[in-house]
Amino acid sequence: MIGKEGVIVPLTMLPVGKNAVIVDVVGGEGIRRRLAEMGLIRGATIRVIKNDIGPLIIALGESRMVLGFGMAQKIMVEER
Repeated sequence: MIGKEGVIVPLTMLPVGKNAVIVDVVGGEGIRRRLAEMGLIRGATIRVIKNDIGPLIIALGESRMVLGFGMAQKIMVEER
């Protein structure tokens, strides 16, 4: 899918060091609420710190978060 500035992909597809904006969270109310409580909402800018074997580590502002692969797969982002 193509967004305003680029291609929209799952967070798991981004390489280390890339910045992205959250476009959508594909999932039920529970996962949407949990991610929103962590600050991962539509329009938030994140940066990928680690994306290899195991969980992803992302930066949201000065905070670092660890996300399991399955949860990260539900976060749709647009690379910036």
